[in-house]
Amino acid sequence: MVDQQKIEEAVRLLLEGIGEDSSREGLVETPARVARMYAELAAGMDQDGSEHLSKTFSVGSDDLVIERDITFYSLCEHHMLPFYGKAAIGYIPNGRVAGLSKLARTVETFARRLQLQEQLCAQVADAMMEFLAPQGVIVLMEAEHMCMTMRGVQKPGTKTVTLARRGVFEDDPALEQRFFNMLDRG
Repeated sequence: MVDQQKIEEAVRLLLEGIGEDSSREGLVETPARVARMYAELAAGMDQDGSEHLSKTFSVGSDDLVIERDITFYSLCEHHMLPFYGKAAIGYIPNGRVAGLSKLARTVETFARRLQLQEQLCAQVADAMMEFLAPQGVIVLMEAEHMCMTMRGVQKPGTKTVTLARRGVFEDDPALEQRFFNMLDRG
């Protein structure tokens, strides 16, 4: 649970620490706004990854299902700066499929935490395997990290790409290649 009062106090200290006057007109409401923002950005801390994958539907096919271009926003746990990008999820059903919006909601649940992109990618794949129980899942994420673009090395446009493979995707290079071929078609 987000403690908004503590966040407001911390923001006031931060403003003072960088030489600002937290009582000046433009900043008076900033601590409360920042506290509300962090409550929204960290909303996934209190959510369970199974929440969205528990609603499934029977299916007779065991062919590859892909949901792509799932936009996500997260906060880097090292600098608390945003990283954002797109995810693609492919899976081979095992008699059940999830509602399409549920895959995007699963990504959002894990993205709304202090994160590492590598960890986020793995958490989505693991949740899919645990709660949907497909034959296999593959998750691809590509994101731009503000800690690389607005500070430090300052290289805007640099993307980090992560991949997590589980089940049949770990053992079948042709299936993995099929996933990438289908992504290239769009």
